[in-house]
Amino acid sequence: MAMQNSPYRVLSLRNCSSFRSTTAVSLLHLRRSSSARVLSLLHATCYSTCSGIEYGSSSKRRSQGPVMAAKGKSEGEKQEDGRYKHTIDLPKTAFGLRANSVVREPEIQKLWDKNQVFKRVASRNTRGSFVLHDGPPYANGDLHMGHALNKILKDIINRYKLLQNFQVHYVPGWDCHGLPIELKVLQSLDQDARKELTPIKLRAKAAKFAKATVKSQMAAFKRYGVWGDWDYPYLTLDPEYEAAQIEVFGQMALQGYIYRGRKPVHWSPSSRTALAEAELEYPEGHVSKSMYAIFRLVSTSTSCKLLGDFIPNLGLAIWTTTPWTIPSNAAVAVNSKLQYAIIDVQSTSVDTTASSVSKEKRIGNVLKEHDKLYLVVALDLVPTLEAKWGMKLFVKTTLTGAELENCRYVHPIENRECPVVVGGDYITTESGTGLVHTAPGHGQEDYVTGLKYDLPILSPVDDEGIFTEEAGQFSGLSVLGDGNVAVIECLDRNLSMIMVEPYKHKYPYDWRTKKPTIFRATEQWFASVEGFRKAAMDSINQVTWIPPQAENRISSMTSSRSDWCISRQRSWGVPIPVFYHVETKEPLMNEETIDHIKSIISQKGSDAWWYMKVEELLPEKYRNEASNYVKGTDTMDVWFDSGSSWAAVLGKRNGLSYPADLYLEGTDQHRGWFQSSLLTSIATNGKAPYRGVITHGFVLDEKGFKMSKSLGNVVDPRTVIEGGKDQKDSFGADVLRLWVSSVDYTGDVMIGPKILRQMSDIYRKLRGTLRFLLGNLHDWKADYAVPYSDLPMIDQYALFQLESVVKNIKESYDNYQFFKIFQIIQRFVVVDLSNFYLDVAKDRLYVGGTTSSTRRSCQTVLATHLLSVVRVIAPILPHLAEDVWQNLPFPFTSEDGNKANFVFESKWPVLNKRHLAFPDEEVNFWGTILELRTEVNKVLEVARTNKLIGSSLEAKVYLHASDDTLVSRLINMCSSDNDADTLHRIFLTSQVEILPSLENVTEDKIPCTGEYLIQNTNKVWIGVSRANGLKCERCWNFSLQVGSYDDHPTLCSRCHSVVSQPTPALAAAS
Repeated sequence: MAMQNSPYRVLSLRNCSSFRSTTAVSLLHLRRSSSARVLSLLHATCYSTCSGIEYGSSSKRRSQGPVMAAKGKSEGEKQEDGRYKHTIDLPKTAFGLRANSVVREPEIQKLWDKNQVFKRVASRNTRGSFVLHDGPPYANGDLHMGHALNKILKDIINRYKLLQNFQVHYVPGWDCHGLPIELKVLQSLDQDARKELTPIKLRAKAAKFAKATVKSQMAAFKRYGVWGDWDYPYLTLDPEYEAAQIEVFGQMALQGYIYRGRKPVHWSPSSRTALAEAELEYPEGHVSKSMYAIFRLVSTSTSCKLLGDFIPNLGLAIWTTTPWTIPSNAAVAVNSKLQYAIIDVQSTSVDTTASSVSKEKRIGNVLKEHDKLYLVVALDLVPTLEAKWGMKLFVKTTLTGAELENCRYVHPIENRECPVVVGGDYITTESGTGLVHTAPGHGQEDYVTGLKYDLPILSPVDDEGIFTEEAGQFSGLSVLGDGNVAVIECLDRNLSMIMVEPYKHKYPYDWRTKKPTIFRATEQWFASVEGFRKAAMDSINQVTWIPPQAENRISSMTSSRSDWCISRQRSWGVPIPVFYHVETKEPLMNEETIDHIKSIISQKGSDAWWYMKVEELLPEKYRNEASNYVKGTDTMDVWFDSGSSWAAVLGKRNGLSYPADLYLEGTDQHRGWFQSSLLTSIATNGKAPYRGVITHGFVLDEKGFKMSKSLGNVVDPRTVIEGGKDQKDSFGADVLRLWVSSVDYTGDVMIGPKILRQMSDIYRKLRGTLRFLLGNLHDWKADYAVPYSDLPMIDQYALFQLESVVKNIKESYDNYQFFKIFQIIQRFVVVDLSNFYLDVAKDRLYVGGTTSSTRRSCQTVLATHLLSVVRVIAPILPHLAEDVWQNLPFPFTSEDGNKANFVFESKWPVLNKRHLAFPDEEVNFWGTILELRTEVNKVLEVARTNKLIGSSLEAKVYLHASDDTLVSRLINMCSSDNDADTLHRIFLTSQVEILPSLENVTEDKIPCTGEYLIQNTNKVWIGVSRANGLKCERCWNFSLQVGSYDDHPTLCSRCHSVVSQPTPALAAAS
């Protein structure tokens, strides 16, 4: 019932006529329409408007008769005459108005656990299995709001699938290996303890820490209301999991996808290990020392004789942001398609002394002391370089990059000759000089070019990022510190440095230590993605991606990624099951050795690799040669750990299926778990491990900023649920879950105190509505239900709206669009249901008579609403739904004939096609009535402001319309046989009269009037006067019948009829 607010001032006192254009609509009038069309009627409710909704505001503003009578009775207030208090049917329920979530939610969770509700419901369901495979969080600290968003989204989906009769299987998991946990252990130890730490001791401490963290995080997840197989989670440190991981590794190795090679990888000096792309971050604000340098040509190629005229004064100008890699230089690469120029460098009048040049920008000695200098640069970059260097650059001649190939230059430090080679499309004129310093030991593109030309792979850098003795004069210096500066100074002394300046750009950092990384060639184990890339790309197209653009992201990352470096130089992890020959260093790894190690690890865990001897780890046939081999010391990348979960969990656990129905994680997992799982699954089985993938954004504060402790804007989920000190400002898990449902999780989402208060306000109003429904069904039995055909039209219309709402909520659940559900629930339950149907219903519920047909018909509608609403909100607000269910005043039997003792045993509401078949013309008509009611309220407010009336029950409404069909319907409603459908009950006034004309209308008789247009055509005139007759003592309606009954002279005819009947107890007995 989405009534549109009038955008204009409609009415004023004394025949003030105002016209407006309006369309009579209701929230779900569009029966048989798609949810998208229906939802287009919903105004997206922004947080700032939520708090303005007043529950029961219509009652407060208008009729206060039955409501005040009810309050008087319930609060024990003294009334003028209490003779009829006992005849009023007031709400009765033990369901509290306040949630008291700090106490009540844990009680409900204990009730679920005691009765094993999740397992029982899942096992009884008959629609087939549904598997949402959990991506394992790191077991290395407290949970943050991102964890809460992730786990609650998963739980909403699982609980909805339970109601849809699916056998839901959800096994929560944890990532327990890797450097983050190892660092936590090391940080807890002093220097002496670290020195005594053997790999076995470190692993024991790491395992203990991980298990303790799992226990803590598990308790927090359960407090969020998340259901899962908490008794049997999967941990990547479990022996059976590690064995399954070894099996995946072995299958890939035997198919030729695993190899060992020396190539540049991302290396973290701070962690002393290789890193995968997914273990990097690129923080803003990194500044490098960028350098323009000269490599002097000594010989030309046969195809480029013209260069000989400029030698020995000719150099290749290169640009680099990593000067420390110059000692490893093996070539200069050019783009064969680019045009290059030989430029004559001439000094200008610019003073290049230190005093005049910015300290951040430094000019090299070569520009100050050169006599004759020619350089090769990209033709397009000449103007840019002229401005940057502060020199006049004259183009002497041009040539192509292809002509430069095979020219040779002298290394600026080591005086060895190196070639000019042709690189790839990575060489552009967007920055630099168009010539690229190439060090195959320190860059992926350099490495590829080096393979093409058989260049040496030099990398004189150790694990800590320190130059080795191979680096000569730079030995012992840090490449990211003093070593970088020393290289620059050396080139300047050798007249090879043109200029140095700071360069701000994105640079890879270790995501754990938050320190810069380097590219460094080392011996590592790799997974050859090229071997199964096409199969991976094909499988991506067969997966459902939500949001759809996620497919583009993972496709781009998968198509462009290089081979996967899967080895790590750490102790806490699953070992790469390889032995090396003592003399030849050749690896020993085959089907027999892998199977044997897998068998050992499945029984003893991966610790066995460290404490067992080589002869014990080798199969029987190799034991005589054990002395010739040593164990490898590398462990597997943790992304290989978690990326094997489909094999260790989906492929091993009873009841689970492979591939999973759904994966759901943050958007950063496109390059993490989504991709590692995809690659391992494709490599071994040729198919993706998931049918569908949902990604969510990051959680920001309510101003849109990233949360950080330094900013003081961190929102802790535990504090949200349980409150701060003394449990102050505790919202409970359901309010947090309501927030999760309210946001469009496909992008970044915001949370903060203001947003949480608004969520709490909406929750409170929803709880109040459900309490109203419970309270007015205290004496209800299913046998009292009134047949649909006998229901008043207002009740049939209410059931149509409810059915439409449930239908559209189901569509939104099916499409994982929970924010639409939040909008529908907020609008329908919190606003429309309370402000119209329940507002009108109070009269017949309280004073219509306990066993009257009009009250029973209303209770029929309320019971249907209660049972439907509580079930459709249950996936989002399970504690509230269960609390309501445990306070149901009547039993509920599900479609399978079983009594539903818990809300999730009740199944999803069955679609009632008869309710949805409410005629279109009736839908439109009731939309008009709702619009008319809104306009009548405005006239009543004017009358109240001018003290013509107090309560709306003191008023009589007059209507005159230009549309004959509408007039006829209004007249019929005024004289309806069913009291619930009469206009004065709908308007909450004492009388309504339809005027045939306005000829005899005078201001004295009808003081307040106004007009408005329906759909731009049909004019309706509204008038208000004092009601006729006397006020009924019981219902407070004004009636001409008051005073007509000797036995009850202060009652109207309806109330007289009610009180004259036998008491409910006697009536029930009879």
